[in-house]
Amino acid sequence: MTTTMAGAFVVAGVDGSPAALDAVRVAAREAAYRRRPLRVVHAFIWPLMGVPLGPAAGGPPGGGLRHQAERYVAHAVAEAARVAPEVPVTGAVVDGAATPVLLGESRHAALVVLGHRGLGGIAGLLLGSVSEQVSAYALSPVLVVRGEPRVDGPVLVGVDGSDLSAEAVGFAFEEAAHRGAPLVAVHARRDPAAPRAFPPSACGERYPHVEVRHRDLRGTPAVVLTQESRAAQVVVVGAHGRGPLGGLLLGSVSQVLLRHAHAPVVIVRHRPLAPTWSTAPVP
Repeated sequence: MTTTMAGAFVVAGVDGSPAALDAVRVAAREAAYRRRPLRVVHAFIWPLMGVPLGPAAGGPPGGGLRHQAERYVAHAVAEAARVAPEVPVTGAVVDGAATPVLLGESRHAALVVLGHRGLGGIAGLLLGSVSEQVSAYALSPVLVVRGEPRVDGPVLVGVDGSDLSAEAVGFAFEEAAHRGAPLVAVHARRDPAAPRAFPPSACGERYPHVEVRHRDLRGTPAVVLTQESRAAQVVVVGAHGRGPLGGLLLGSVSQVLLRHAHAPVVIVRHRPLAPTWSTAPVP
């Protein structure tokens, strides 16, 4: 009986930039954690611009914009295979602008992984504005690779008592279990008289081996989480939490973290897909 990966992909967006290649490496590790296949995607905007896509007349046969896009993907696929050889990896050049292409991919993804900055200009896939737009509207969790994470640090999650805060906590517990890292749940309160928020107890029961620490800190959520991210492997927040305890996970908080956090940031909009794999015999 051999275990094989199945189910939703982890998706990595690439544009040929160093930041995108960093995102591919992170995506490969995330796919390995979750026993899921990895899909590398390049959004190919040039057909929308009405420009020639093939080699120039008299130019080398491997020239042209489409060949360049295919090389981006091939290089990223090879790098992912190097980082996580056990993960099945496929690549695709998908016609369209970056944001709609990646939002489409998110419909069937377990996780979308993006770099914080890309090439820039029309050809640049992973500009900050794109990562923010995808994080705001994706139908899967989105991991934006940025900063210099502490490899021995905890998984940091913001809590405020909202439903989306609970969803973020669920993802954070799973991430901590995969990484073998402790989980630090931070509740930032402007008003010290406000009730404290704690992670749902069910998460601790599901992941009993994850060490959990609670931090109740005074200050605005965006500032507190940005400061605390200096010591973290990754920061997890919800997209638009407006909870009874003061509303930690407003869009403005997510945006501040995407721009200023010192570690990768995961934005969770809905319940992440549970890790699944098939145990069917492999011929």
